Amino acid sequence: MQKLKLYGFNNLTKSLSFCIYDICYANTNNSRNSYIAYIDEQYNAIRLTKILKKTCSIIGANVLNIFHQDYDPQGASVTILVCEEPINLDTVNVAKKNNNIISSSVLAHLDKSHICVHTYPESHPQSGICTFRADIEVSTCGIISPLNALNYLINQLESDIVTIEYRVRGFTRDIDGVKHFIDHKINSIQNFMSNHIKSMYEMVDVNVYQENIFHTRMLLREFHLQNYLFNTSIQDLSKKEYSYIANLLWKEMREIYYGRNIPVTGLI
Repeated sequence: MQKLKLYGFNNLTKSLSFCIYDICYANTNNSRNSYIAYIDEQYNAIRLTKILKKTCSIIGANVLNIFHQDYDPQGASVTILVCEEPINLDTVNVAKKNNNIISSSVLAHLDKSHICVHTYPESHPQSGICTFRADIEVSTCGIISPLNALNYLINQLESDIVTIEYRVRGFTRDIDGVKHFIDHKINSIQNFMSNHIKSMYEMVDVNVYQENIFHTRMLLREFHLQNYLFNTSIQDLSKKEYSYIANLLWKEMREIYYGRNIPVTGLI
């Protein structure tokens, strides 16, 4: 698409937000606690910070400030403030702390450009189902697009279920004063996914084109029960246990995918 000749600067806000879910079955309290501890370690604040810094590099954003936090008993959060242009240290009054650039004037001006992630590990004490959710948002202003990092983030987080929303807000003007409410072609978030990712997931779109809102839900196509058992081997299960656990996981994953509860009669 030919670049728009703008009056002033591009002030469109582009936000990519999605939830990723990892599901497993842990049949004892110890196994459930071990799963939560495992997830908490795999997705700690330091690793998430590395993923988000790489995301900044992919979309061409410059890091202004990073805050990350691990929580007790579990969970982590990371927030990165970004800008489109490199920082000119000669014209901005900047203090440095722990190698992060801190500037009240820059932060106030660019507080709508950020990348953040929050994690939510949890388990169901009766059913044995454990669910890990990560909530990610990449919000930018200007020409840089968070969609450029979509494939990277999906691959890094290796999820069973993904729900994604992309929205463009505001408007910018061209040199003739005409408003533009979006500056790129899109009819689905799937336009920006690799063929490999699209082959791995079932997908459904719910888009509101007149509002520049695009929503895609993804469910992993292949289901191998062993991949969902924590501290349990599939060889140790009876046929009855196998069927029960498979149905339980099937129900959990589709309830999340469709966003509604499924009655027991809907089980496979």
